Amino acid sequence: MEMRPQHGTSRLYELFWVFLKIGPATFGGGYAMIPMIEKELVDKRKWITRQEMNDLMSLASAAPGGVGVNASAFLGYRMGKIPGAIAATLGITLPSFIIVFLLSAFYAAFQSEPKVEAAFKGIHGAIIGLIAVAAFKMGKTALFDLGTILISVCSLALLLLTGISPTAMILIGLVAGIILIRMKKLLGLSVQTERSPSENPAMIEYYI
Repeated sequence: MEMRPQHGTSRLYELFWVFLKIGPATFGGGYAMIPMIEKELVDKRKWITRQEMNDLMSLASAAPGGVGVNASAFLGYRMGKIPGAIAATLGITLPSFIIVFLLSAFYAAFQSEPKVEAAFKGIHGAIIGLIAVAAFKMGKTALFDLGTILISVCSLALLLLTGISPTAMILIGLVAGIILIRMKKLLGLSVQTERSPSENPAMIEYYI
């Protein structure tokens, strides 16, 4: 059974506290926050399903602004409407603001130190790992048939080989998804928009 935070002030406090913990615990922001958000909201508290998480992250990626802040606003609104969105956004941005302010002063004073440079190189590698984990987890539910796999591969190729902007790529993916669904319906083929709950995540069935 899906658990929800309590209503009223308790819900807002819990949303604020959850995202307050996520903010300083994830370096790299944006997509690097996804594993922590998923762990807290899907696995630990079961406030939303994994499919809902993927849908909300897609919206957060398509909207202007930082993905982490967008995701907190969408998820907060999902749980507590406008007050929930405000509480979640404040929770995830407040520690980041404080940490960035302190790091800026520290970096300005010690940026030439070899140990500081080595520490930042290590952080860069960790961020790449966090983003890779987020992509893998989203891929297990988002890539469920041949059509979604082809769109994903083509999008990756275009982003790597051309100068197309990520925003344009999101819009292209949106149009490609609509066209794909309509073509399936015209041809009388089975239409699936998400992975079946009973489907083995390790197996990919092809519907086109």
